[in-house]
Amino acid sequence: MHWDARMTLRDTPWPAGTPCWIDINVPDVAASARYYTDLLGWKARDLGDDDGGFVIATKRAAAAAAIGPSMGPGPVSWTLYFASDDVDKTAAAILENGGTILLESGDVGPAGRMCFATEPSGAMFGVWQAGDHIGAGIIGEPGALSWTDLRSTDPDRSRDFFSAVFGFEYQPMEMAGPDYSTFTVPGSDQPSGGIGGMMGNDGVASHWLVYLGVDNVDDAAATTQANGGNVLAPPFASPYGRMAAVTDADGAAFWLVEMPPPAA
Repeated sequence: MHWDARMTLRDTPWPAGTPCWIDINVPDVAASARYYTDLLGWKARDLGDDDGGFVIATKRAAAAAAIGPSMGPGPVSWTLYFASDDVDKTAAAILENGGTILLESGDVGPAGRMCFATEPSGAMFGVWQAGDHIGAGIIGEPGALSWTDLRSTDPDRSRDFFSAVFGFEYQPMEMAGPDYSTFTVPGSDQPSGGIGGMMGNDGVASHWLVYLGVDNVDDAAATTQANGGNVLAPPFASPYGRMAAVTDADGAAFWLVEMPPPAA
C-alpha cells in the first residue's frame, strides 16, 4: 500500500497524475515545523518572507512537504497536489468533467505553476506543473508521503472524474470495502493511492487523506499525543502495514503507516 520502495528519491518531474506534493497552512509555522520535525525527523528550511513565510520540510536532503501560514479562518488540513505537464490544460479538463476551479492557474515564481480545484463530490486538491521545484523528492519511506486516499460521498463519480482528467486506471480492493479501488497513473504498474466511500464517516465532506511513513507507528502515535495532537484510531495491524489515524496539534487529520527502511 505504497509506492515502489525501490524508487523513493527523485529529481525529475513526476508523471502527470501522480500525487506529487503536500503542504499545510497553519496558524504558527514554527510550532508546526517543530511538531512534524519531532514526529517525522524532518529538517525545516525557511524560505523567508519573500516566499510567503513557507518552510520546506526535508528528509534525506530531499523535499518532503511544505508548511506555510494560514490564509484565513477555517480548519487546518493537508493539501494533496497532482502532477501535470500543463496546468492550464488540466484546469480546462477539470471544468469539462464537473470539477470546480478554486484558484486559477498561476506561476509560483520559477518554482512552477499551479491551481486549486475540487472534484465533483467536493474534495479539494492542487495541481502542480514543475519548474525548478518538482514537488516531493522523496516518496514511500519513513518521513515521506506514502499513500493517498480519497474519501468520497460519490466514489463512482469521483473515479470517472479522475480517469477523465488524469487517466487513472483502477483495481478493486475488496478487503478495503466494496466501493474502494486503488488507482495507477498511465505508464505505471504501481498504485499511488485509492478512491472509496466515506467508510462510516457520514456527514463529513469528501476529502483527500495523506498517509505519512514512520519507522514505528506506536512510537509515532505516542509522540503525536505528547506534542498536542490526538490519536483518532490507535495503532493496528493491517494487510498493508501497521497504521494509526491521528491529528496534529492544529487538528489536521492524517494517517501514519509503518514503512520499511529505505533501500540502499
